Amino acid sequence: METRQIQETLQMIDEEHLDIRTITMGISLFDCIDSNVDKACQRIYDKITTKARDLVKVAQDIQMEYGVPIVNKRISVTPIAMVAAAADTDNYVAYAKVLDRAASDLGIDIIGGFSALVQKGYQSGDRKLIASIPEALSETSKVCSSVNIGSTRAGINMDAVAQMGTIVKDIAAIDPLKCMNLVIFANAVEDNPFMAGAFHGVGEADCAINMGISGPGVVKRALEQVKGQPFDVVSETIKKTAFKVTRVGQFVGNIAAKRLNVPFGIVDLSLAPTPAPGDSVAEILEEIGLESVGAPGTTAALALLNDAVKKGGIMACEHVGGLSGAFIPVSEDQGMIKAVQAGKLSLEKLEAMTAVCSVGLDMVAVPGDTTAATISGLLADEAAIGMINNKTTAIRIIPATGQSVGEDINFGGLFGHAPIMAVNQSQPTDFVARGGRIPAPVHSFKN
Repeated sequence: METRQIQETLQMIDEEHLDIRTITMGISLFDCIDSNVDKACQRIYDKITTKARDLVKVAQDIQMEYGVPIVNKRISVTPIAMVAAAADTDNYVAYAKVLDRAASDLGIDIIGGFSALVQKGYQSGDRKLIASIPEALSETSKVCSSVNIGSTRAGINMDAVAQMGTIVKDIAAIDPLKCMNLVIFANAVEDNPFMAGAFHGVGEADCAINMGISGPGVVKRALEQVKGQPFDVVSETIKKTAFKVTRVGQFVGNIAAKRLNVPFGIVDLSLAPTPAPGDSVAEILEEIGLESVGAPGTTAALALLNDAVKKGGIMACEHVGGLSGAFIPVSEDQGMIKAVQAGKLSLEKLEAMTAVCSVGLDMVAVPGDTTAATISGLLADEAAIGMINNKTTAIRIIPATGQSVGEDINFGGLFGHAPIMAVNQSQPTDFVARGGRIPAPVHSFKN
């Protein structure tokens, strides 16, 4: 690297909140399958603690040597609904607990993969896992869960949509904060390093290192230098900045993979905000020219940002994957929080924005009396956006038990806090109750 590039990278780290948001080791558990639950759980524990034994140490060493902050050390595993399907049990909480124990013993921040893929229907393990989610999340501290309810190729499993609305409400009745550990997807990807939705896909290697980078503050600072310039200049500025950020991710990822003696998987380019000042995607959109995120033009600005990030990133790294774009989690972005509190950003506008960003309605708090049918309706809407646009969409929604619109729920740390947003009171009960499957769109047939 040239001296100027090194100086730019140091500035991005020191002044603009550039960091490696996560180093995530994906681990296959297919060779841990056993009909005996205790044997299967022991195999899972042994494999995770063997493969990831040095993950935290390697990440800490790289951070010390190169000065690049690595915020989270995480693990993703094969969807447990597949691994546990052969077991002679109707309750998969034991699998969640062994994941939690392995993560705790290794010093890992979060472990993902208590997951099921039901976009076209259920196998027996899927039903058992989904039924176990509320208890599993309530009895663990580091486990994250995800369920894929639809895809462009399969359509939308409306039976699963209806069930997941009830599951979210069941979790909220135990502890609303645990809802942030559950993501419901359409078009879930197999190499996502970000939580709560990460799992190690069936097409992945036995073990791999995936990197999630982040630098909203870096992009905002770059755009401050091109105030008033045409959109062509804005796009090019974002592309160049994304290129630099991605190179840092690939550099760190390659070193980590070599030291851990596992393949390097992908770099996820996603701009992931935090509650820290100056680390906001909303502020990037406002720097592009909006008075406030949520104003007319917000969706267009976000589309430009998402596309330019992808274009810059793919030129910097031969293996780009995951979600790669811009995240808009309400509770984790000070600009989003401010806009909701001021009445300038509604749930409906957020939904429109999800058509062009990396994911969907993320870390959104709604009144505690929001019905299961309403949550299922929101899930169906997000899944439809993902299905039709051939992109990943998701919901991480928190019914704030005992609270109403205008109040605030605090998640703590990187998860921030969220003002409780108003939800349309018209009920989709009969719509959700139909069940069955919404067919895949015509453009899904590509063979």
